[in-house]
Amino acid sequence: MKEQLNTQARAVIEELYEKAGLKAGDIVVIGCSTSEIIGSRIGTDSSPEVANIVFEAIYEIAQQKGIYLAVQCCEHLNRAIVIEKVAAPWAEAVNVIPQPKAGGSMATQAYAHFKEPIVVEEIRADAGIDIGFTLIGMHLKKVAVPLRLDNNKIGEATVLAARTRPKFIGGIRATYDERLL
Repeated sequence: MKEQLNTQARAVIEELYEKAGLKAGDIVVIGCSTSEIIGSRIGTDSSPEVANIVFEAIYEIAQQKGIYLAVQCCEHLNRAIVIEKVAAPWAEAVNVIPQPKAGGSMATQAYAHFKEPIVVEEIRADAGIDIGFTLIGMHLKKVAVPLRLDNNKIGEATVLAARTRPKFIGGIRATYDERLL
């Protein structure tokens, strides 16, 4: 199982990097239910061991590509974000340390592995991976574009992904007189 989860997690982050057109310095938000990965309902069977396998695989690729991970906590911590301080130097940290049953196993792993972790209330990420229907949309930039991944499973969990793009503003500019017509 360890080898399968490692392989699947690596394939997901590699495919996201490629399809989203990410570059060094970009931020990817990760939401992860280890319960869903092992075939249980979200929030019922948190697994630090599974989180460690998946986190290490994703984090290694992220470091190679120069992208930052922002790992979403569970609803018990209001979906706060664990991130490297260097990735969000402007962010105001909150005073909490995630635990497997209060923050989630994946967030706990991120806090343990990051060089200088901080927890913040929100982030505006460039792309995201949702492992097991954790609802990461609140932490993406304004215009999220779904990505259909070929690698859409980690264990038993469904993987959803998104990238973001700048807003399209404007079009044909009407003069004041034209608007009155």
